[in-house]
Amino acid sequence: MTSSVGKTADVGWNIGVSRTLPYTAGTVWEFLVSRDGVAIWLGPGVELPRETGAEYETANGTVGEMRSFVEGDRVRLTWRPSDWDHDSTVQVRLSGSGAKTTLRFHQEWLSDAEEREQQRAYWQDVTERVVAALAER
Repeated sequence: MTSSVGKTADVGWNIGVSRTLPYTAGTVWEFLVSRDGVAIWLGPGVELPRETGAEYETANGTVGEMRSFVEGDRVRLTWRPSDWDHDSTVQVRLSGSGAKTTLRFHQEWLSDAEEREQQRAYWQDVTERVVAALAER
């Protein structure tokens, strides 16, 4: 039996990207749920819904539904760009203490290894953009 890197029986193809940042969790969280932060990781033109079951659509056509929102800790939602024929699940989570916070993006239910690699590049770019935006604040 062979296994494929990034594929599990529970959630199919998935990817995780994380970075430890030199900011408090409160600072990182405040930015992530702000209009500017949401535009970077979720997509432009939408306010992040906070209620479970609330739907959203970004200006670039990404749609989904809020699965859970835990203030200061994590967001979990479905995510489907306009050119996809399936939903995936994205979780954004913070951990750490003091002036260091680890930001994690995790995406599940990707269609195959190629989509996984595309999303790895996407979340790495998102992380770099979040880092740059926080440095400008």
